[in-house]
Amino acid sequence: MRDARIDLILARVEKDPTVIKEIIKQIDSEIRSIKFNAILVLGELGQNSESALSELIDCLADSDWSVCRETVRTLGKIGNVADRAISELSKLANNDEISIRKEVVIALGKIGFASEESNSALITALKDENEEVRTEAANALACFKSNAYTAIPALINAIKDYSWAVRTAAVNALSEIGKDAIKAMPILLKALEDKDWRVRKAVIHTLSQMGMDAVPTLLNYIEHYSPIVRKSIIETFGEMKLPNPEILEKLSIALKEGIRGNVLDQGIRGRAADALLSIGKPAIKTLVDALEHSNSNVVSLAVWAMGKMGTDALEAIPDIIKMLKHPNTIVRVEAARALGNLGPVASDSIYALAEALIDKKLRVRSESAIALGKIGSSASKISSNLINGLSDRRAEIRWRCAEALAKIKPDDPNLIPALKVLLEDKSELVITIALDSLERLGVIIS
Repeated sequence: MRDARIDLILARVEKDPTVIKEIIKQIDSEIRSIKFNAILVLGELGQNSESALSELIDCLADSDWSVCRETVRTLGKIGNVADRAISELSKLANNDEISIRKEVVIALGKIGFASEESNSALITALKDENEEVRTEAANALACFKSNAYTAIPALINAIKDYSWAVRTAAVNALSEIGKDAIKAMPILLKALEDKDWRVRKAVIHTLSQMGMDAVPTLLNYIEHYSPIVRKSIIETFGEMKLPNPEILEKLSIALKEGIRGNVLDQGIRGRAADALLSIGKPAIKTLVDALEHSNSNVVSLAVWAMGKMGTDALEAIPDIIKMLKHPNTIVRVEAARALGNLGPVASDSIYALAEALIDKKLRVRSESAIALGKIGSSASKISSNLINGLSDRRAEIRWRCAEALAKIKPDDPNLIPALKVLLEDKSELVITIALDSLERLGVIIS
């Protein structure tokens, strides 16, 4: 054990499990390196080392702190079958050596048995002088899930910790505890103002896990003076994905008015659109209603969200098609892009997209060609429009149309000659795309 490589020993155990007994015997060695390596190997063997528990528990009292620490790690790696070691492990939560205290709380979490002793040890560790110990104590409590409910007051207090890592871990632990953590709601709402984005992200997730129990309070909090808090609550609604009428109404207001009447609050509007996207089909009516808004940014966000919904947005396709005629360029671009994202299910839009191929704005023409390619074979009905696009004065439109034609493969006698003309194009990119499109259509250019 002194000089043998760990991987070779593990390989021997795999072939002959009885070797474990020989490893266990080495725990009593008076040579530190042999003893240490035996403990280390048992940890690598995980639950297969269950038979060594008595010997390992005895090693927790070893005078060599490094042997004690390695034993703690090994017990954690053995996992839930090491639950009878909890009592002795918990006593080490107050050890003078920081690294031992840290490994103890990690091991208790890995064992995952929420006894009175382990809960008490971890609650105490949440007040440890060392930041890493406090963080790992919160992480360990998260492993106990609802069985850690007695630690809720201590975790609430840990959310006030100066360390962002501790605050985040405490919030995550409350999330794992579940609905019992509803009593932490006031401090969690306060934590939405945290200066660290990682803490706020954890709070959003935790609040979303509380479900309908948290909704009334969140609805009242959505008009908070802080834009960070308002955005965070909207993100929480998005994570909840609840088709609650009151939530939809608030998100509609946030999308249209930016909350608190701040029409310039684009961050709020963007998050509202994203939340409505997460809610999905039940939010379609809210998004369609937003298409009538006078602010083009609101309209484009609504179109964007519906374009990301896939088949959930089927009923909105006629409304999105109308946006191809919107006076604002960004809205028209988003409408074309959304129809392309919807793909073949948006086949009713091919004539409107064909018309958009001659839009005065380059981006609209480009996105329309891309969309027709994504819609696929049904766009072959308007192949002549795409072929006309091969003569567009802008190179981007010529190669976008060439790509789209190769995807829809229309039975049009004018297609191949038109693509061959592009082989003389002044743009090398257009020539490359034309060659590729011809090859995809089965035409080989020598």
